[in-house]
Amino acid sequence: MKILKVSIIIIIFLAGASALILYGFYEYNNKEKKALTTAERKSIQGSFIKLSKGITHYQLEGPENGEVVILVHGFSVPYYIWDGTYEFLVKNGYKVLRYDMYGRGYSDRPDVAYDKELYNTQLLEPINNLKLQGHVNLAGISFGGEVITNFACAHPDVINKVILIDPGYENEKPVAPKYFTLYNEAVNSNERASGQLDDFLYPQKHPEWVKRYLPQMRYQGFRNALVSTLYDYDQNGRESNTCLNNANKPVLLIWGKKDQTVPIRFSDSIRSVLKVDFFPVADAAHLPSVEKPDTVNTKILSFLKEG
Repeated sequence: MKILKVSIIIIIFLAGASALILYGFYEYNNKEKKALTTAERKSIQGSFIKLSKGITHYQLEGPENGEVVILVHGFSVPYYIWDGTYEFLVKNGYKVLRYDMYGRGYSDRPDVAYDKELYNTQLLEPINNLKLQGHVNLAGISFGGEVITNFACAHPDVINKVILIDPGYENEKPVAPKYFTLYNEAVNSNERASGQLDDFLYPQKHPEWVKRYLPQMRYQGFRNALVSTLYDYDQNGRESNTCLNNANKPVLLIWGKKDQTVPIRFSDSIRSVLKVDFFPVADAAHLPSVEKPDTVNTKILSFLKEG
């Protein structure tokens, strides 16, 4: 009996010690120490708009009556991913909107499910609230391609043309419980940041990329947004692209030939159900608009001017 009591005490002690170690490891690696407040946003470039689910950070430039192009970023890199394309289209006379998705950049991190409804609403409300005129053109990169594909299916009446750059195809939900994934994101936050370089064929050409990514990670709710998206955003590639095809919108599909994040073979799956103008980009990986801006931006401009 005495041995049993000692064993129980040892087990309890080890369990407590393990919990303390895990918590300490969490706190040491946890970057989310700050709340994203009005005061925090005062030094941030761009504009802010209050939408139904929270404040959205955005930038809008171009002629008052210019044709509208909306740029939607990917899974976790905020709107600066569009820097070159944004500036190029504004200079060419388009009225261009880009924004940070909820949970990313300097937009709010609402404690809600990050599902299709949330992303569709965040895209539709600025179109209405900012009084963007005419049918809008949508461009989405990586996960942003999924977002605009599903948005165009839900709201074909407001869409003119669609531009997909290395779009996500299928979302496979993690098999681990959500709390485990949240913990993993916290203790491996440095890997989340440094892993962004994997999207480039020549990462050494983008030495500031990780440094630009880090600030958003300081604000509470960032990893919850990413994890919720992984678990709550349902995406069936064939179904969504078939739906977009039925909307009868001109679609430009751009793909980096060396993409390892979403390999170019997925373009075959998309093109089997979706009629597109297909534009593969040599010597580029997952972000051809960043690695080959002149090539990609010229093609985008040509596509927008067609018809």
